[in-house]
This record gives sequence, C-alpha cells and structure tokens, in this order.
Amino acid sequence: MTMKRLIIFFTLLAATPALAQQQYIADKVVAVVGNEPILYSDVVRQSKAMAEQYRAQNYTSERDPMAEALEMLLEQKLLYVRAQLDSIGLENLAARIATMAEQTVQGEVDAAGSIRALEQERHKPLYEIKEDVRAEIEEYYGADQMRAHLRDQVKVTPGEVDRFYRRIDRDSLPIVAEQYVYAQITKLPENTELAKQRARDRLLELRQRVIDGERFDRLAMMYSVDGGSAMRGGEMDPSPKEQFVGPFAEALVKLQPGQVSGVVETEYGFHLIQLLDKPADNLYHLRHILVKPSYTVEEQAKTIDFLDSLAGVVRAGEMTFAAAALAHSDDANSKQNGGVVTNQQALFRYTGNSDPSQTRTRFVRDALEAADAQQLVRLKESEISRAFLGRDFNMDEMAKILQLVEIVPAHTADLSQDWLDIEQMALRRKQQTHYKEWLDQKIAEMYIRIDPMFRPQDFQNKNWFK
Repeated sequence: MTMKRLIIFFTLLAATPALAQQQYIADKVVAVVGNEPILYSDVVRQSKAMAEQYRAQNYTSERDPMAEALEMLLEQKLLYVRAQLDSIGLENLAARIATMAEQTVQGEVDAAGSIRALEQERHKPLYEIKEDVRAEIEEYYGADQMRAHLRDQVKVTPGEVDRFYRRIDRDSLPIVAEQYVYAQITKLPENTELAKQRARDRLLELRQRVIDGERFDRLAMMYSVDGGSAMRGGEMDPSPKEQFVGPFAEALVKLQPGQVSGVVETEYGFHLIQLLDKPADNLYHLRHILVKPSYTVEEQAKTIDFLDSLAGVVRAGEMTFAAAALAHSDDANSKQNGGVVTNQQALFRYTGNSDPSQTRTRFVRDALEAADAQQLVRLKESEISRAFLGRDFNMDEMAKILQLVEIVPAHTADLSQDWLDIEQMALRRKQQTHYKEWLDQKIAEMYIRIDPMFRPQDFQNKNWFK
C-alpha cells in the first residue's frame, strides 16, 4: 500500500461526518466487481477525500475526479475479492479492525453531536453504520494484504539488476546524497545498575499510584518515554504475544484484564503493563509505561572524561580505533566490526531480515542521529570527535566518540557504489510490472460491470471496460 493510498483512505474515513452533513443524494450501484457493489455515494466520498488531499499537497490532477476515484475503488475491491478467494486472511488484524471501526464511528458520533443526529445524517441506524465502517476498513486491509502478498512473490537476481542498470536511462538514475561511513565507541556510566534501580523505583511508585486509584493512561502520558504510545495513554493496537520481546510477552500472558504487571525489564528499558482485554485468541490489547535508566550529571561527566582520554590514546597512535572499540565499546553490534556502524540492527528489527548481503555502512545525514550528525560534519576523514552524549539504537543515553572513516560525495547512482539502491529500483520495477500483469489478468477473469455514466477514456487502465 503506497503512502498516498493510505493517506487518502484515512482522509476518507475522517471526512465521513462532514460529507454526511451535506444534502442527501439518492444512491445507486455504479459498478460491480465479482459480487461486490460500489455505490455512487462511495465514489463521491472518495473523490472529495482525494481532492482535499491533493489541495493539502498543492497537487492538481488532470483526470476526471469521479473517474479517478472509481478506478481506485475498483482496484481496491478487486484486490479484496482476490484476497478472500486466495484465502489471504485477516485473522491477525481482526482486533485492530474492530478497534479502528469503533474509534471511527465514535468520531462520527462526536462530530454529529449525538447518535440520533448521526443516524439522521447517514439515513440508517447505528448498527448499520458500524457495519459499513467495519467493512470499509476490512476491505482496505484485505487489499493491502493482497498487494503485500504479490510484492513478496517477486525477487530479482544479480543478473537482472545488472541488465536493469545497463538498460535504464541515466537521467532516470537518482542522485545519491553525500554519505558518511563512520565508527563509534559507546560507553554507559559505570553505575548502570544504580540507574536501573532508579528506573525500577520510579515504576514501582507509578504502579502504587495506579493501585491507589490514579488512571494508568494519564500516568503513561506524563511519564512514558515510548513516543509511539505515550500520547495514546500507553495504549497499543491489539497484537499477538509473538510481536513482543520475550520478557514483555511472558509478563503479558500472566495478566487478567484490568491487572497491572510488576516491573518488566527488556532491551528497551523498564515497563509497567496493563492488560485491557483479549479481543480474540492470542490477541492482547494493552497499555504500557516505558521508563529508561537515567544518569546524573556527575555520572555522565565521568564517562565523557574516560572516552576523551581514550580518544587521546588513539590519536597518539598508541592504539587503533578498532582495538579500542573491541576493548571498551558497549555497542555489541559495532565493536566486533572495528567500531564501524551498519544498518543490521535496524534491518532486523523492522524487517526481520538479517541477510549480510543487505548490510550498509553508508548513511546520508538525514538518517543519522542528530547528535552523531553534528559531530561528523565537523570531522575530516580519519579524525576522531570529542566525547559527547548521544543515543543508541534503543534511544538509551550514553557517551560516544566517533571516527569519520569516509565521506562519499553526492553522485549519480552506479553499480560499483550503490548496488543495494539499484537492486531496490530493479525490484520495484519488476514488482510494478508483475502487479500490472496480474491485475490485467484478474480484470479479464472477473465479472466487472461499470455504469455507462463513466467513460473508458477517463480511466488509466482501459481494461476495466469489457
């Protein structure tokens, strides 16, 4: 699912109350995909939502807005129908879909002023509105799952990458921004256990406050450092226990709805967990508060002094940076690599992929931690920074020194320097071709009817008309 599609979909849902307040128009079926109808009102709403999004992006589409909206809905409907036929299920997303539907409908109720007002605007009872919204969200996710399934079927070989590069117009190759290759030595203060105990004590205090009657969600908003959930009162989307790291999952499965865990330590820090409910088998709906160890100014200064002394030893030639990293760095991922930073940790966490062939050691400035970038732009190749306070991949605070290994100037992508980037370009091109061929084949196989009010010349893919 492209970001553009995702934004338009959720803009569409958010726009529902406002659109419903407009003059009611008698509805009719304007297209059918398989046994699934598309209503005129669906196309109107989609068209308006797309227009709002385009205005926000300062973009003007030259296409007929109703035809563009219908074509998007046709494609989504076909993908959803095929997902059902191919048994690409949404079991793991059932709770998320239900939660999102409830939140969307509640937003509509709030906008309308009351349930009765919403029912009058939508010309149907609340239970039908809820079912309509749930079906829209389920269709969106079903189409998304089908797209992901089709993408995952496509791979590229080294030979295909080479042929892609040799055939592509050089003007189509991207300009790769200036990149940095660098090594680091990181160090936590010596009294890490004391800092951890302070974090445990803080959570025990918060746990007692919950037991004494304070709301967990308000405490999460005030004290949790998990940026992804704190503003939602620590709430996370319903998820299977396998999605959580071991200690978190072990504590979670022991809770009953409403219960609050003891302090749980993971690689991310220390947690309090409150189980809200179990909407389905092996799905857990929860809140949590994350607290990380923190250090005093004196503790941080001592570590800074140590790394500054170590940097002096390396600058004097008494030890190489690689040897110093191996002997002293607290970063297990880089110390075995001469301190050179790679993308492996991020790659594994976000994709589950630990393929060494995907390892990158070059980073554009925007991909760096802000504190790291500020140091690197001041260095020349082989120079070592002064010690400074930065953060590791888990956003834990620690002291660092950096060595700039290489600056790769901005350049047009080429095979010798940018194989992985060109491989991704080749893969995306192959995926797009595969998807178009698949879509045309399924359009030909499936029953599709479109109201004569729409014209083939207004559609990008003329195969929708048979």
